[in-house]
Amino acid sequence: MASLNPKNIGARIGFLAILHTWGQNLLDHPHIHCIVPGGGLSDDGSSWISSKKGFLVSVKVLAKLFRGKLLDYLKQAFQDHKLHFYGENKEFEIPKRFQKLIDQAYAKEWVVYVKKPFSGPKQVLQYLGKYTHRVAISNHRIIDVKDDRVIFKWRDYKDGNTMKTMSVSVQEFMRRFLLHVISKRFVKIRFYSLLSNRNKKQMLTKCRELLHEDSSDDETAEENPDTGESLMVGISENDYLVCPECQKGKMFIVMLVEPDTVSENICRLDSS
Repeated sequence: MASLNPKNIGARIGFLAILHTWGQNLLDHPHIHCIVPGGGLSDDGSSWISSKKGFLVSVKVLAKLFRGKLLDYLKQAFQDHKLHFYGENKEFEIPKRFQKLIDQAYAKEWVVYVKKPFSGPKQVLQYLGKYTHRVAISNHRIIDVKDDRVIFKWRDYKDGNTMKTMSVSVQEFMRRFLLHVISKRFVKIRFYSLLSNRNKKQMLTKCRELLHEDSSDDETAEENPDTGESLMVGISENDYLVCPECQKGKMFIVMLVEPDTVSENICRLDSS
């Protein structure tokens, strides 16, 4: 583990990883979001070691480790006949051509991007939480379905985050959408080391003790639950309180209508 190297942190850290497979245009864009604490437990577990200011671990070391691990797993999957190739990739079923592909991947410099969150850990978790159980495209981005075509909005990050529209056939839309339906029992959220499910409770308790923090976060959350409004703002891709017509004004609740009241009013209307 790179974090155990004294040149980095010299501590045992933990992290969570979330798989995200799509881009705004619904094409393949597999990548992993990781959240890593800025420190960890010493090797003997007796102290908490914080990372250096502005530095966690060497991105060059991480890039080489990630490259080696991923390509090794790919080779193992190929040997176990777990990789399937289709279309123009069919040629990689031939062992020599697959090995050539692996060699080319090893020869490239891989990039690992590490940065401090803009706001804080809570905001990062809220942002990534939107992707944990979301499908590849939400309804509000679909503008129209007509003449056997689907028109939807997408943000072009390569063109200054410009919002654009795209029109594709229904078949192509479904093909892109189904690219991101994961296999049954596939786990796309994983926890490692200090955060692994096997020893998470024990390790987190130890970390809180060393950091002199209150470990009653869950109890506090139950006593002060988020309101429905704050939860919706947190998980919605867009602010659901913004007026859908003018996109400027804010909607607010003026009255809650109970189901029984609605039924009673309908009956009164019918009887009159």
